[in-house]
Amino acid sequence: MRPLELDDMVGQRRLLAEGSALRRAIESGHVHSMILWGPPGCGKTTLALLLARYSDAEFRAISAVLSGLPEVRKVLAEAEHRFADGRRTVLFVDEVHRFNKVQQDAFLPHIERGTILFVGATTENPSFELNSALLSRCRVHVLEAVSPDDIEHALRLALSDATRGLGDREVRASDACLSQIARAADGDVRRALTLLEIAAELAAGEGGEITEATLLQVLADRTRRFDKGGEQFYDQISALHKSVRSSNPDAALYWLARMLDGGCDPIYLARRLTRMAVEDIGLADPRALQMATDAWDAYDRLGSPEGELALAQLTLYLASTAKSNAAYMAYKRAQRDVAEHGTQDVPLHLRNAPTRLMKSLGYGKDYQYDHDAEDGVALGQTGFPDAMGEREYYQPVPRGLEIKLKEKLDRLRGARARAQGRQAAGEPADEA
Repeated sequence: MRPLELDDMVGQRRLLAEGSALRRAIESGHVHSMILWGPPGCGKTTLALLLARYSDAEFRAISAVLSGLPEVRKVLAEAEHRFADGRRTVLFVDEVHRFNKVQQDAFLPHIERGTILFVGATTENPSFELNSALLSRCRVHVLEAVSPDDIEHALRLALSDATRGLGDREVRASDACLSQIARAADGDVRRALTLLEIAAELAAGEGGEITEATLLQVLADRTRRFDKGGEQFYDQISALHKSVRSSNPDAALYWLARMLDGGCDPIYLARRLTRMAVEDIGLADPRALQMATDAWDAYDRLGSPEGELALAQLTLYLASTAKSNAAYMAYKRAQRDVAEHGTQDVPLHLRNAPTRLMKSLGYGKDYQYDHDAEDGVALGQTGFPDAMGEREYYQPVPRGLEIKLKEKLDRLRGARARAQGRQAAGEPADEA
């Protein structure tokens, strides 16, 4: 059922619309080397075959999973001979991101000379997975997952086509059943056609009718598209984190369920949720961190699926409670000062003096024991290296518990600045 004409392509209306740059190039036969980036079953291989057909070029395909450098060199040598005879080659490299830098570099001179029309297909972000030299010689075209409506159209074509499809079997299916298959395919036309073929084989003993009962068998173990460690993985964890940060518990719960449904390791999710508790909630609600570690522990004890409820409960709480990244930003500021100021000496008054020699050198001299000071704070002494002076890294936000922390710290910082100012002027440091 692979399309033989551009108009037969299912989906990709944006990329292949009438008058689009890529469509004009294909129809004129003047195409360029390119990277096709998109999810499985969206039409990358089909588009490469159509490029060869419209360009009147030889089509050769290799897989980066199965092919090594010797096979690559052999295919390129054949393309050179073909080019010398006046015929170009469309070289389709499936899963091109699996080739290492040396293997990717092998294509470069042949792309530049025009020996081959290079078409690389990848499900991963080319910016991260392909080297810059190859990217600079190719245009990247983004293909989208095929919509359920378009997949339904492809299924109907397969049922009616007696030459390349199932038309000669007289298989029947209601619109509702085709819709179920289309949704289960999750944007993958190839997967949809496979499911239809399996359903047709089962229906052969039931009068050729694909029914709800048939689909119960065919779709029993379906899962949504999810690539552990790939682009979709990081897109979805980003969506979960940002939904929590945006105080949208419903969206956060959806992304958690999506990742668990796709097979994401729940322990990974527990770790990321714990990070959210310290990065995005922090001291606005210190209970969040304790709840995160408790949920992690609960999953360890209960396992799946019961333990997933603890992660769901944590996700809802993190998304619903007060947010603050003040502690996170304070730590970043402190790190910058450490890097900028280098190894500063600890002030003498803050050093321990366990020996007589150390006491004679001034270690611990003039240290003020805070518990003996008024209100339990010795305002006149600094806690920073002498060359740096006092710093203010932590800036609480007016949300949650940090409202109270801000009030206290503003009062203390003001009093400390006044006390140290008087001390520098030779006046008593204690406030009246």
